[in-house]
Amino acid sequence: HPHQATQMSNYCLNILVFVTLQQRDPMLKRDCFEDILEERRNSSDLKYALRCYAPVLYKGVTPCKANMLKNIVLQSDQLHYVINQVSQESGEAPDIIQEEASVILEEMAHRLQISTVRCFAFALSKAFKTLFQHVCVNEEGIQRLQQAIQEHPVVLLPSHRSYMDFLLMSYILYTYDLALPVIAAGMDFMGMKFVGEMLRMSGAFFIRRSFGGDKLYWAVFSEYVKTMLRNGFAPIEFFLEGTRSRTCKSLTPKLGLLNIVIEPFFKGEVFDVNLVPVSISYERILEESLYARELLGVPKPKESTSGLLKARRILSEDYGSIHVYFGQPVSVRSLAQGKVNRSTYNLFPRHIPRKPMEETQSFVNDTAYRIVRLQEDNMVLKPWVLMASLLLQNLEGLELSVLTEQTVWLRGLALSYAAFLDWPAPTAKVVSSSLALHRGLACVSGDRVSLVVGEPLGPVTPEEALFNRAVSVLSCASYRNQVLHVFLRPAMLAVAMLHLSDEVYNCFSFLWDMFSNDFILCPGDTVQDFEEACYLLVKTGAVQMPQQDIVMTDIGQPTLSFFNGLLEPFLQGYQVVCRYLCEEASEGLTEKQYIPAVRSFAVKLILAGNLRCYEVLSSDMQKNALAALLRMDAVRKVKNRMISHINQTPISPSLSLVAVAEDLYRDGLTPSYIR
Repeated sequence: HPHQATQMSNYCLNILVFVTLQQRDPMLKRDCFEDILEERRNSSDLKYALRCYAPVLYKGVTPCKANMLKNIVLQSDQLHYVINQVSQESGEAPDIIQEEASVILEEMAHRLQISTVRCFAFALSKAFKTLFQHVCVNEEGIQRLQQAIQEHPVVLLPSHRSYMDFLLMSYILYTYDLALPVIAAGMDFMGMKFVGEMLRMSGAFFIRRSFGGDKLYWAVFSEYVKTMLRNGFAPIEFFLEGTRSRTCKSLTPKLGLLNIVIEPFFKGEVFDVNLVPVSISYERILEESLYARELLGVPKPKESTSGLLKARRILSEDYGSIHVYFGQPVSVRSLAQGKVNRSTYNLFPRHIPRKPMEETQSFVNDTAYRIVRLQEDNMVLKPWVLMASLLLQNLEGLELSVLTEQTVWLRGLALSYAAFLDWPAPTAKVVSSSLALHRGLACVSGDRVSLVVGEPLGPVTPEEALFNRAVSVLSCASYRNQVLHVFLRPAMLAVAMLHLSDEVYNCFSFLWDMFSNDFILCPGDTVQDFEEACYLLVKTGAVQMPQQDIVMTDIGQPTLSFFNGLLEPFLQGYQVVCRYLCEEASEGLTEKQYIPAVRSFAVKLILAGNLRCYEVLSSDMQKNALAALLRMDAVRKVKNRMISHINQTPISPSLSLVAVAEDLYRDGLTPSYIR
C-alpha cells in the first residue's frame, strides 16, 4: 500500500533501491569515450569522405533501391485494404485513391545516395572542427550497435535538443562504417530549396506534423516504415519526444511512431526489434538564445536555405564539446515477455489495420517512458549545468570564490546521486573555462559572477528591459534543466518535508502528479520514486529516519535548501497560472488566448515587484501547468475549446506549495491523497 512507504526502515530502503542505483553507477556501467574529431584534425577530410564505405546490414540483406522500396509499399496488402476502404467511403475509384497514395509516398520517401552522403561527410567535418572542441562517442556502444544491426531490425532513438542531432547521428555512423539510418523528418525541411533534397538523399523521409483523420496518409506512412523495418534495409531513426526540447528538459514521449515500429513484432513478422536509446549532450547549445525567445512568444523562424546561410556567423563561435552515448539495445521481445499476449494478433489477418489493444498501448507507453529515462541517465553533464543551477538561485550574483566552493559541493552531491559528469580539469580551471565558454550568459565583474543582460542600443521601456532579463534567465535555465533528472526525486521530497512535514508521502505524491507533464515520471512509479528519494537523502546524510519518520539532520540544511530552490520556479509558475485562472480569466478564454494572457499577467506582477521569477514567462511552463490542472480536474474544457474555471476565489499571495494545495484544490477538488 502506498502509505506504507513512510514506514520503511533505512535498511529496507537500501535493499529496494540499491539495484536501480547500482545500474546507474558510472563506475559500473559507463563506457569510455573517443574524440572522433581528433583524427579529422590530423588527416584529410576529402580522403575521409571518399573512403571505402561498406557497412554490414541486417542478416546480410542487399541494400534496397528507393524505387524498389516504394513498389513494395504500394503493392502491400495492408495499403490495398485501406485504399478499398477509402474508395468505398468516398465513392472514388480505387485507381484514383491508388494514385493519391503514390503521390503521398513520392512526397514522403527518402532517396538515399552515397554520393550525397559523402558530400555531407566532407562539409560536416569542416563545420564540426570549427564549431566544437570535441565530439566524443562511446566506442563500446558503437560495438553493441554493430552487433545489434546484424541480429534484428534496429530503431535508433536519440534525445532531441538541437537541429544538429540528426546530422550528427549520420556523421557518427558513417565514421564507424555502420549502416546509415533512415530518419523521420518534419515537412518544414522540404521548404528549404536544395537543402531539403540533400537531406532526402542523405536518408531523411518527410512526414506531416499532424495527420488528422487522413486514413490514407496514415496507411502509406505506417506501411512505409514497417516495410523498412521488416526487411532490415537500414536502421530507422526518430525522436521519441517528437520535437526539439526548447527547455532542454526531456519532453513527454510521442507514441505514434513507436507503435508502428513495435507492431511487426506483435504480429510475428519479425522475431525481435532492438530499440537503441542515444543520449546527445551539448556543452553549449547552438539555438540557446533562439529557444529562450521562442519560449517568450517570439515566433519560430521558418526553416529556409537563406536562413541557413545567414546562420553562418555561428561558425565564428566556440560551442565546446558534444558527448554522444549509444545505450544498451533494448529488446522488445524481452520487454513484452509476460506483459502482452501476442496470440490475440493471430485472430485477425495481418493486413487489416487494428487499433492497439489497451494492454498493448500501456506497454508502448511504458516502453517510451523507460527509453527516455535511459536517455536521461546517460546524458553527460558539464560543470556549467551545476554553475547555472547555483546562479539561478542567486540572481543578484555570487562571489567567484563562493561559486567555485559551491560548485565543488554540488559536484560531490551529483556524483553521489550517480550523475554522469565530465570534469576535465581541476575545479578552479573548469569554472574559469566554463565562464569563458558561456560569456554570453554570465560575466565576472571584479570578483563577482552574475548573469549577463543584453545591452540595449537605446532607451528601453520597462517591458523591454524585463524581456531582455528573461531571455538571459531562460537561457541559463536551459542548462540547469539538464541536471534536474538527477535531483528531481529528492527535490520533491525536500519540498514535501518543508511544507507538509506530517504528510510527507501524500505531499510527494501530489507533487509527483502535478509535475508529470514537466518531467519524465514513469506511470505507476510514485512509490518507487519516493523510496529512491528517501534512499538518496539518507545516503548523503541530509535526512535520517528514526522511528519511521523522515527528519532533517544537522548537516542537511544546505542540501534541502538547494533542492527547494531548484523547484521553486516551477511552484511559482504553477501558482501564477492558478492565480490568473481564478482572478483574471474570463469565461470565454480559449487555449489560443491563454498563453499571451498568462504572460501579460505575470509581466504585471514582475513590474509591480510582486514576483521575481522570470521563468514564469515561459510558454512551456504555462502549457504544462494548464495540462496538469486539466488532468487533475481543477480546470475543465468545454465547447469551442473554452476553459471553465472551477474555483473563482482569489489565491493567497503566498507562493508556497501549501497555497497551491489548500487554496486551489479546496471545495472537494483536491485528490484524495492530499485532502
